[in-house]
Formats: sequence, structure tokens, C-alpha cells
Amino acid sequence: MDWKKEIIKAMQKFSGRYSQYTVFMDWVTCIALAIQNGCTIFQGKVWQDREKHYQNIMEKYSHDEQKLLAEMSGMFSIQLEEGEMEDVLGAIYMEAGCGNKNTGQFFTPFHVSLACAQLTVREQDVNEAHPLYFNEPSAGSGGMVIAAARALKERGINYQNCMKVVAQDLDWNCVYMTYVQLSLYGVDGIVVQGNTLTEPLTSLKAYPKERVFITPKKAGLLL
Repeated sequence: MDWKKEIIKAMQKFSGRYSQYTVFMDWVTCIALAIQNGCTIFQGKVWQDREKHYQNIMEKYSHDEQKLLAEMSGMFSIQLEEGEMEDVLGAIYMEAGCGNKNTGQFFTPFHVSLACAQLTVREQDVNEAHPLYFNEPSAGSGGMVIAAARALKERGINYQNCMKVVAQDLDWNCVYMTYVQLSLYGVDGIVVQGNTLTEPLTSLKAYPKERVFITPKKAGLLL
């Protein structure tokens, strides 16, 4: 079953109250916030602000709608488990018509990202002692990072232990999409919101904590 299409069908059930774009981004944002707060031991101000953000989003929806959002999350997990390794959220975003061609907002088709990764990612000397460092300055939905991870996987290399990623984007929606997918694919990564040219991530301590998301693998919660 194509669970991506089932998720789009579920999103359409909100028609009349919220646009598909709103439903999609609220859904992805809540997943991202839940994953990150679940990785955080110290429940300080940033944790509390994220928790409040999550609650504010969910309060917009009825009990039945919240159950539907949870079902979408289940479908998404199954798609990641049973389907090919790909940019699932980017595909849903575009197929649901959430992209904005007037602003040039669209995501690269995954087969293009994968072809680029297969041509450019070299497996020589990539191992746990010498991991592949991947810096993505304009993350989008994380498609290029996922493609690089798949390219390593296809060559018999465990990308979860042999690749380290820093991904950045100006758009919070892209940050959330990238973070969710890298987290659930078990990528060792840091995803940050900001301008790569004027605000490059050079030190985690110096970067505003509210704009930094650490994947479970990076946090040491996945072995």
C-alpha cells in the first residue's frame, strides 16, 4: 500500500476547516516537537516553549481530528519501515499541492537527489573511524541528506554510524520536515534554523538553543 497517498486522503478530511498545507505543517511540526522534547532531559525554558507550541497547535483540532493526526503518524512510520528509503515528507508535500510555484517553493524529486548522491558520494575510506561529514546549507525537506544516506546503504555502509550531518534552512517548516525524517531514519544530525551565509553553525554553545534540533542518534539515544 502507498501510505503517502493514504496520508493525503486523511489530510483531505480536514477540508472546510483548514487547508491541506496548514494540516500538513501542523502535523509535521508536532512530530518534530515531540521527538525533540522526548530527547531532552533538562526541561528548561526551551523545552517548555516547545511543549506550549505543541499544545497550542493541538488545541486547534477536535478530539477526532487529533486521533486522525495520530493515525497519519502511524501511516508515516509504516511507510518509512516498509517503503524504499526516500524523501517521504517532500513527496507528500508536493503531491498534496502544498508547494508554491510563485515563490519557487518546491522540493527536488527524490530520484534526482538520489542520482546526484550516487554520483558524488564516495564510499572509499568511509567507516565509523572516518565518517562522511555532510553539510546541507539549504535543507528543504532533507531529501539530499536522505539520498546520501541511501547511497551509502546501497554500498553496504551503515550510514547511521558512518555519516554526520549538519542541515540548515531559513524556513522553520523545512527545519521541522528535515528533522523529523533524519530522526526517524536514524541519522546522526543537527538541524538548525537560520541563514547559512550569515549565521553558519560553528558552535552549538554559541547558537540560540531554540533554533537547534538534535536527532535522537546524535543525542545518543540510538545505538
